[in-house]
Amino acid sequence: MDRKSGGLVAIITVPVLILATVFGMLLLTSSASASCNPTGSSAAGVTIDPKTVPDTTISGYGHDQLVNAAYVIQAGKDLNLSSRDQTIGVMTAMGESGLRVLNYGDAVGPDSRGLFQQRANGAWGSLSDRMDPYISATNFFKKLATITDRDSLAPTIAAHKVQVNADPYYYAKYWDAAVAVVEGLTGAKLGLSTGTGNQVCSGAGAGTGTGTVSAQGWALPAAGPISDPFGMRVDPVTGVYQLHAGVDIAGGCDSPIYAAQTGTVIASGFGVGYGSNGTIVIDHGGGVQTVYLHMYASGILVQDGQKVTAGQQIARIGSSGQSTGCHLHFQVMINGSPTDPVAFMKTVGITIGG
Repeated sequence: MDRKSGGLVAIITVPVLILATVFGMLLLTSSASASCNPTGSSAAGVTIDPKTVPDTTISGYGHDQLVNAAYVIQAGKDLNLSSRDQTIGVMTAMGESGLRVLNYGDAVGPDSRGLFQQRANGAWGSLSDRMDPYISATNFFKKLATITDRDSLAPTIAAHKVQVNADPYYYAKYWDAAVAVVEGLTGAKLGLSTGTGNQVCSGAGAGTGTGTVSAQGWALPAAGPISDPFGMRVDPVTGVYQLHAGVDIAGGCDSPIYAAQTGTVIASGFGVGYGSNGTIVIDHGGGVQTVYLHMYASGILVQDGQKVTAGQQIARIGSSGQSTGCHLHFQVMINGSPTDPVAFMKTVGITIGG
């Protein structure tokens, strides 16, 4: 599922005894706002006639842009989508075009056009469709509606699943403005919290929290099945037979990553020893370190020198660097050499992929 640099490395499979404070079992918690999913009449969708948009400015967006936002809102309403869905649509159009109907694309998508920068691949209709605010929004919402778990996803992740853009967290910075625009145009109080553009609304992936800690003081780094185990393999990208120095956990985009043990962050970011992969390395003392790879920059929640505790959320699962899909590559290093994380974690009371 992913590529890692390095050739053959000696495999140490005998785990060492780690001194750790005994933690009680902690329940998974979430800090996502309960108002992430609105209730009441606004949840069924809000409405605005684009012809009635006043000549005003909301969150820096002028009249022409607000008219386009009104078309987006109305397209969602006509499909019986929720006000949260409508706001996701406005947020996405802000991120793609600044709420302008653009007649040009960019280097990545030179054929992209319109509010949503939809491409000429047959999925978004004709050029006329892509350049029409209402039709392009309708096509966006039709695809959004197929994402059945979108109410539990961060708005930016839901948008990413439709747009398939490079950074799933790209749209988060437009969320607050989108909420303001939708509320300002419709006069409705949506019950959508600002500051939650990259938060999951419910479940284990929400915001920050703590993971379950074993009696030996270790925590599961991420939930999900094992998609690629530790050991020798033919690299799926290079075709080279080499060591896969960790285990891949397919936890899903934006799912939380937890510190496996108490320690100090000694590396975080990109280009810190693991190529182009978003990286966190935690030193636990006694020659033991854990490594976490493939987070996006916005999904790295700690910094160098920071002290962390077992079960503390340190990141969100991403797909940066040498990766073909969202997952966590988790390594356990003992005296500088990798050991099988599944076998090691089992000795400290944690089952990966179980």
